[in-house]
Amino acid sequence: MGVTAPTTETELLAAARAGDEPAFEALVEPRRAELHAHLYRMLGSVHDGDEALQYTLLRAWRALAGFEGRSGLRPWLFRIATNVALTAAGRRAARALPVGHGPEADPAEGLGKPLAESVWVEPYPTPDEHAEQREDLELAFVAVLQELPAKERATLLMREVLGFSARETAEALETTPAAVNSALQRARRQLGERDGAPAALPPDDRVAALVGRYADALQRGDVDAVLALLTEDATWSMPPMPTWYAGRPALERFLREGPATIAWRHRITSANGQPAVACYAWDQLEGAFTLFALDVLTLRGERIAAVTAFIRTVEPGRFRLPEAIEA
Repeated sequence: MGVTAPTTETELLAAARAGDEPAFEALVEPRRAELHAHLYRMLGSVHDGDEALQYTLLRAWRALAGFEGRSGLRPWLFRIATNVALTAAGRRAARALPVGHGPEADPAEGLGKPLAESVWVEPYPTPDEHAEQREDLELAFVAVLQELPAKERATLLMREVLGFSARETAEALETTPAAVNSALQRARRQLGERDGAPAALPPDDRVAALVGRYADALQRGDVDAVLALLTEDATWSMPPMPTWYAGRPALERFLREGPATIAWRHRITSANGQPAVACYAWDQLEGAFTLFALDVLTLRGERIAAVTAFIRTVEPGRFRLPEAIEA
């Protein structure tokens, strides 16, 4: 007579504590995406998040025999993940986006030289479970988080994004609830008046239409049509280039001398809970359009307030995109 495989969390936990690795995998799998998103917010990098998640799960597996279950599995896992992220954050400089990293540039001066990819916040494929919580992963939010000291960053995320209590957060960070509340107040002050909510967006069909018009205008090289979709103070940045431009006069010159001179094809996708457009440029040697950039669009009402174009740094598979588009 066969042995019934464990199915409930209690059964899986008991089996995992007894050394059953498949039971452990089944136990953590429903929490994997949430853990990875948390590590991404902490570190500003998908790749650093990958590495930190592996360390987190390894530490959890090794410590599982000592887990008594009083605090629940989720707080325990996030305690491990947060401390892994704090250690990683202590070893490297915080990431940023070009807007805010340096002054805006003059299009007449050219793009300059790219900086190391490790300088920049990376785009994040929007998990399905975050479709209604895009503010948790917005590029601007993740970038401003990186400006906080790591423990204040962790405090803000655990309290206001993950929903842990002051006591649970204090236990994770090995401090007191009073210290947690104080760190949270400091983090809120440093973030200014931001309340964590994104600007209101039009209905999905109008967002889709706006993004479609953007992609179509770029593909036709219609600079006036692109400009008509932007706010007056729109910004355009291109990590790993430190260069960024602001305002319609600068953007018009940049577009006419740069993107409008290239043959494009596009695929619409999303990143960081925001609309995004994958831009494929014609490659004569390949005889196809190859992925050149991922434009993540920040909307303000029915206009585009920021284009963050990640150039040659995006792995197509992460965003379910083809590597190339045939002519």
